Amino acid sequence: MLSSVPTAGIDVGKDFLDLGFHPAAKPLRCDNTPAGIRDLIAAVTSRGVQRVALEAIGPYAYPVTAALSAAGLPVGLVDPRRIRAFRTAEGVIAKTDRLDAALIARFAQRMPEHLRPAPEPDQIALKALSTRRRQLTELIALEKTRLKQALDPLVADSHRAVIDSLEAACAEVETALDRRIAAAPDLARKRTILTSIPGIGRRIATVLITDMPELGAIDRKAAASLAGMAPHPTQSGRHPGRHAIAGGRPCLRTAFYMAGMVAARACPAFTAPYKAMREAGKPAKVAIVATGRRLVVLANALVRDDKTFAESDVAN
Repeated sequence: MLSSVPTAGIDVGKDFLDLGFHPAAKPLRCDNTPAGIRDLIAAVTSRGVQRVALEAIGPYAYPVTAALSAAGLPVGLVDPRRIRAFRTAEGVIAKTDRLDAALIARFAQRMPEHLRPAPEPDQIALKALSTRRRQLTELIALEKTRLKQALDPLVADSHRAVIDSLEAACAEVETALDRRIAAAPDLARKRTILTSIPGIGRRIATVLITDMPELGAIDRKAAASLAGMAPHPTQSGRHPGRHAIAGGRPCLRTAFYMAGMVAARACPAFTAPYKAMREAGKPAKVAIVATGRRLVVLANALVRDDKTFAESDVAN
């Protein structure tokens, strides 16, 4: 049975916010500015909207999301891929910002279970810092590659100077991240639990804290899927099919893959299953992914139960 809750959908752009409604009502376009956001909230409130949804994309949505939450309006985020699939299911071909806003509103009204809560301002700030650290790390790796290819001494010195500057900026961001996590008792405890798990160091733990706030609050299958470590089958007719990981958040998939490589080599609890898969003929990459998936499930359970790895059944 479909929900009868009046909903609004927002299509967020750099300059404009397009507002659509379900049941249908006259759409509205506001500037993506403090004044425009106030007009949008007034329009939502006057129409008796009880659920607001928008696609979970980029920093342009942060101000309006924070303002809606502060106004006491329930805000939900939806994966853009689901919106695209919903458009296809409806057979809609035309695409404009106004039509997208109405589409998001219809999706929120018909499939509210697929909306996830908007992040808190502190979580947004942490994720921004984590993203910046990742960007700086990638830039450092690029400059180091260019340095190896530099033949002219002046060019090489230029690369070294840039690397030093980027590393200093990265260290500053990491210090800010550590300070904010240490200042929040719940996050500090979560980091203690995560870093107790073999393969998960301080840096990977920070990625999980900033980019996977759901950890410990969802079931094992959802955790593996969110981390991009869940095997999805592809099978049709007589074809035996295959299982492959897909979807999820790329930064989490990379983090758990790297953690899986370390755990498979350093911890007996993970080394034995890894070797068993290799002896059974599984490729190394498949065995590492399986180890990463075990780490996801374990991390989710330990955070949920507020236990370190040493206190878990896996370690004993």
